[in-house]
Amino acid sequence: MEAKHDMTLREAGQMCVQYRKLQEDSQMIQTAGVVKAIKHHPKRSAQFKKSSSGPQAGGRGTSGSTSTTSVTKKKPPGPCWNCGDATHFNADCPSKQNKCRTCGVTGHKDGHCEQRKGRPQAKSVKQIAINWTDTTHDAERNYATVVIQGVEVRLQADNGSDATIISHEDWKKMRKPTLTPCPDAKAVNGTPLRLYGFFHTKFHCTLSPRGGAGTCYVSDAVRVMGRSWLNQAVPEHLQGLKLICASITQSTTVPAVDSTSTIAALKSQFPNVFLPGLGRCTKTKAVLQLKPDATPAFRRSRPVPHAAIADVEAELDRLVDKGVLSGTNYSDWAALVVVVKKSDGRIRLCADYSTGLNDSLHLHQYPLPIPEDIFSTLNGGRFFSQIDFSEAYLQIEMEEESKKLLTIATHRGLYNFNRLPFGVKSAPGIFQQVVDTMLAGIEGATAYLDDIIIVGKDAADHWKNLQQVFERIAEFGFRVNLEKCNFFRTEIQYLGFIIDAQGRRPDPAKIASIVAMPSPMDVSTLRSFLGMLSYYGNFVDKMRRIRAPLDALLKKDTVWKWTPACQRAVDRAKEVLQSDLLLTHYDPTIDLVVAGDASNYGIGAVILHRFPDGSEKAIAHASRSLTAAERNYAQIEKEGLALVFAIKKFHKYLHGRRFLLQTDHKPLLAIFGSHKGIPVYTANRLQRWATMLLGYDFAIEYQKTTDFGQADALSRLIAAHPRTTTTEDVVVATSRVMTSYKALDSTTDFSDDDDSIEMDVCAILQDQIRHLPLRVKQIQEETAVDVVLKVVTQAVKTDRWPISVRGSPLWTFHNRRAGLSIVDDCLMFADRVVIPEKLQKHVLRQLHAGHPGTVRMKMLARSHVYWPNIDTNIDQLVKSCTNCASAAKSPLKAPLQSWPKPTQPWERIHADYAGPLNGRWYLVVVDAFSKWVEILESTSITTDVTINSLNKLFTSFGMPRTLITDNGTQFTSHRFIDFCHQNGIDHVRSPPFHPQSNGQAERFVDTFKRGIAKFQGEGTPAETLQKFLFAYHSTPSTAVQGGKTPAELFLGQPLRMTLDLLNPKKERQQGSKDTAMESQYNRHHGVRRRHFAVGDLVYARDYSTLAKPGWTPGRIVKRTGRVTFVIEADGTSLTRHANQLRL
Repeated sequence: MEAKHDMTLREAGQMCVQYRKLQEDSQMIQTAGVVKAIKHHPKRSAQFKKSSSGPQAGGRGTSGSTSTTSVTKKKPPGPCWNCGDATHFNADCPSKQNKCRTCGVTGHKDGHCEQRKGRPQAKSVKQIAINWTDTTHDAERNYATVVIQGVEVRLQADNGSDATIISHEDWKKMRKPTLTPCPDAKAVNGTPLRLYGFFHTKFHCTLSPRGGAGTCYVSDAVRVMGRSWLNQAVPEHLQGLKLICASITQSTTVPAVDSTSTIAALKSQFPNVFLPGLGRCTKTKAVLQLKPDATPAFRRSRPVPHAAIADVEAELDRLVDKGVLSGTNYSDWAALVVVVKKSDGRIRLCADYSTGLNDSLHLHQYPLPIPEDIFSTLNGGRFFSQIDFSEAYLQIEMEEESKKLLTIATHRGLYNFNRLPFGVKSAPGIFQQVVDTMLAGIEGATAYLDDIIIVGKDAADHWKNLQQVFERIAEFGFRVNLEKCNFFRTEIQYLGFIIDAQGRRPDPAKIASIVAMPSPMDVSTLRSFLGMLSYYGNFVDKMRRIRAPLDALLKKDTVWKWTPACQRAVDRAKEVLQSDLLLTHYDPTIDLVVAGDASNYGIGAVILHRFPDGSEKAIAHASRSLTAAERNYAQIEKEGLALVFAIKKFHKYLHGRRFLLQTDHKPLLAIFGSHKGIPVYTANRLQRWATMLLGYDFAIEYQKTTDFGQADALSRLIAAHPRTTTTEDVVVATSRVMTSYKALDSTTDFSDDDDSIEMDVCAILQDQIRHLPLRVKQIQEETAVDVVLKVVTQAVKTDRWPISVRGSPLWTFHNRRAGLSIVDDCLMFADRVVIPEKLQKHVLRQLHAGHPGTVRMKMLARSHVYWPNIDTNIDQLVKSCTNCASAAKSPLKAPLQSWPKPTQPWERIHADYAGPLNGRWYLVVVDAFSKWVEILESTSITTDVTINSLNKLFTSFGMPRTLITDNGTQFTSHRFIDFCHQNGIDHVRSPPFHPQSNGQAERFVDTFKRGIAKFQGEGTPAETLQKFLFAYHSTPSTAVQGGKTPAELFLGQPLRMTLDLLNPKKERQQGSKDTAMESQYNRHHGVRRRHFAVGDLVYARDYSTLAKPGWTPGRIVKRTGRVTFVIEADGTSLTRHANQLRL
C-alpha cells in the first residue's frame, strides 16, 4: 500500500481481502496441502553439484518437508534467469526494475533477453516437479486469463513455478506457432510429462494492464502461469502477494500428481488397456454349475413391435460382430429378452435369466471381500485411485458347455452368449474371484467386484502401485473405462465411510436424511413420523416415553398445536434414530433388508440388517424430493422409482448378495418379482427399471402401509431442497473433490439413471407422434378435455380408480393399468400413445393412407397408438374402403356343398362338352349315382344337336330328374329350356366361371381327354372311344362306396370280360364317398362356412375382363341352390356361386 500513495479506499479494501484469502490458503495448505506448483530445473554446472546434494525444490521444500523458512534464506538452485546472478532467486532479482532495450519489457537485463538469444536452458530440461492437487476452496482466485497469440487461455497463477505451460489444444487454437523441440520431462515421483516443445511469445494478462514476453512450453493438458510471466504481468504493489505465494508454496507438504498427466503416462505405457471395444480375459473362462435336479427352462420369444424390428436386428448383428453372441439352431434352455429403446435411438437387449436359469444354478461360492479387509488395505493411504472396467462381465469368456445355458430367444432365432452376461446370479462371485487372482500380491490394491481401489502412502508409492495394477490388467487382457476412473484423489467415500489420510470416519450421508428431516407440519406427516418411531420402537424401550407429546396431538377432538414440547420430542427421537441403538455398520454375514416408499412429493429408502433374533438396525437412510416431471408419474411408477432409488443408492452393499426388497405397493410384485419375465405391456419407465434390476439377487415382499413406517416417513418428511442433478442418487466409492459423478459399477449399467430414463420415455413419445399427422400439443389438449381420458389420467396419477368401473368405458383401461403412464401430459400404454376419441378417426385415416390390409394395418397401429376397440375400428374401416374392396383377393372358399346323394341310377346326370378333339365334339354325360358315363360324338355343339344327343340317351335310360350343365349357349337357349320343361327335367346351371359346381362332368372331361391320348395310334377314334368306355365301366371306382364298378351300380351287374375267366366274382358292398370327398376338399382348401341371404349387399366377381376379373357391387335377389345365387348388379342379373361372392 505504501508503494501506491494515491490508492483509493475501494482499492485498499480489495487489497486487504486478497491478503486475507492468501493467509487462509496458507493455513489450509499447511494441514491439507492443496497447491499447484510446477518447477523447471535447468542443467546444473559443476559449481552447483555440491549444493544440490541436499533437498532441492526450487524455493520450496521437498514433498516430505514441513519447513516454512523464508525464500531468501535458501540457496537458489541455479542462476537467475533475469540477470544471471546465482546468489539470489528470480523473485528477488535487483534487475526487476530494469527496462530491456531489446524488447522494451521491464524485469531483466539486456543480455538476458529471451527475444535476443532465446532461452539457453530449454534443451536441458530434465525434470518438472508437479506438487499439486485440485481444490474447491475459492479456486477462482488461483487462475488468471492470459492472452497469447490472440487467444485467451486460463492459466493457474503459480508463483512457485519457473515455467509457463499451456495445453496442446490451446497451442492448436493459436494456429500452431513453430515449436523448438525439447526433451520430455518427469515429475518428482517419476511420472513422465510429455513436452511437445516451446516457443517465444508476447502475452497480456487480464489481472494487469501490463504485458510481457517469455517462453511458453506445450504439454498434453497442463496449464500453469510461471513466476517469470507473473513478474512481468503483476504490478509492483502486488509483489508482496507474490512473496506470500512463494512462502505458501514452500510450506506445501502433501504432494500429488496431475490426473491428466497420470492418464497420459498410463496410456503411453499400457496402450492396449485403454483401447476402445471389449477386452477379453486371457487367464480363465467362466463355468456355470447346474443343480442336480435342474430342469431346462425354455421361454419362447416375445413379439417385437413392427417399428423396432430393424433396430433390434441391427443390435443383434452388432453383438454377433463383437463376439458377444453367436447363433444356434437348438437349445434346451432359452431366456426371454427385454428390448429397451434409448433416447438416442439405440436399442439395448437385456436377457432375463430370472425366468428359469437362475433358480437352477448353483451359486458360485466365492466370498465377496468384507469391509474390514478393504479398510485394512486403505488405512494409512494419502492418495487413492479408482479403476473401472469397461463392460466388466462381458470381458470374461464362457466355457463351451456353459454357453448352451445362456441361450436367449429372439424373433430371429436362438443365440448363445459367448461372454459372461449381466443378470446371471453366479456372475458376481465369478468376477470377484478373477479380480482377486489378478491383484494377488500387490500391496495397496483391493477390489469389490469391478471397482478397484488403489492406495499409496505418498505420490511415489501410489504411482508404483498404479503401475503394478495396470501391468496385471494388461496381462489379464482387460480394458478399463477411462471415463469412470479417478486418479490421485485425497478422499473417497466407501461402504458408509469417508477415507482419507487421517483414516476413516462415518459418512454423514448415512444419516443425512434423518438430520435434515423437517418437523411434522400436519396430522398426515405426524402419522408418518410416528410410523417410523413405531417400527423402530420395538428395539428401544424409551421410545414410547419420548413420543408421548406427539401421540397427544392425535387424540380425538385435539386441536393441532405445535408446542416446544412437541419439538423437543421430535429432536430427541431423531437423536435416538441416529444413535448406535438403531444404527449399525455393514456386515456381509448378516441378512439385508431394503425398503423404498414414495409420497406425492418425495421418495425414501432405508437399508437394514436383520439379526438372527429378529431385531433390525438401519445401516443407512436416503431420501430426496421428486422433480416436477416425477410428480406427474403414476403412483405405481413413483413406488417403482422408490425401489430403484433404494437399490441404486445402496448398490455397493447389495450387488452380489441376496437381499429382501420391501414395498407397500402390491402390483410391483408382478413386475419386479415375476419368474415369468417382465410383463410385455408394462409401462415404459417400469420396464426400464425392471431391466436395471435383473442383475440383483433379491426376493420382493409386500408390506402393509401401516407397517411400513421405516420408509414411509422418509418419503414424506423431505428437507426443503430441490433435486437439481442426477448425481445425488449415486452412492458408490467416489472422490470428494469431484463436483459431479456417475455410478462407478459398469456391470449394472446405471447410465439409465432417472433423468436418462425420462429422456428415453419422452423420446419414445416424440418418435411415435412423428409417425402421426398430429403434434404433442394437440394430443395434450384433447386428452385434457376427453371425458374418459381425464378420469383415467387422474386415476393413473393417484392409483385411485372409481369403485364401479366394470362395464364402463374405464374398464378396458383399468384392466391395463399396469401398462399406463403419463409422459409430457400424454397418456401412454406401454410405448404406444393413447389417442383421444376426437382424434381417432384422423389417426385411422393416416394409418390407412397406404391402403394396407387389416393385418398389416393392425401391426402398424400396435407399434404406435392405442385406444379401446382399436382392432374393431380397423376392421370396419378396411371393409368400408371401396378401393380396397375392388382390389381385394378372392376370399376364403366356402365349405364344399355336395349334391344330394341320388337314390337310384339316372336320377341326376351331369353334362358337358369336351373338345374339339381332331375336329370332333363329344357330349359327356355322367350318372351321379353310379358314375356311369355316356359319350356322344358330334361335329357341332348347337342346341339342336345337343337335344338330339340327349334324346338318344333318354330313349334308352329314361328321363332324369335333374340335369346339371354349365352356361354354354346350347344349354341356355329358350329351346333347350323348353325341352327340359316339357320332359319334366329340373335343369340346373352352374354359376359362370365356377366349373366346380358341375364338377363330375368337368372332372370326367379331363379324364376323357387324357384317356383318349393314351390310346393314340391304337385304332380309329370310334374304336378308341369304345375301348376307353369299356375299360372305365368295368373298373372299380374309388368314388363310390364299396369299390364297385360303374356297370355294377348302373346295370346291376358287372360287365363280362375276358379276365372273368381268371378271377372269381367277389361280393362287394355298395357305399358312398361323397362325405369323404367333402371332408377332403374342406381340409385341402381351408374352407370357411359363409352365409348369404336374399337382400344382402355383396361384391360379386366381374368377368367382363377375363384377363383380370374384378369385383362389382350388387344385391342378392334370388337363391337358386344351396350355394348359388342370382345377383342384380347395375341392372344386370348375374348367377354366382358362394365362392364368387364377398360381403
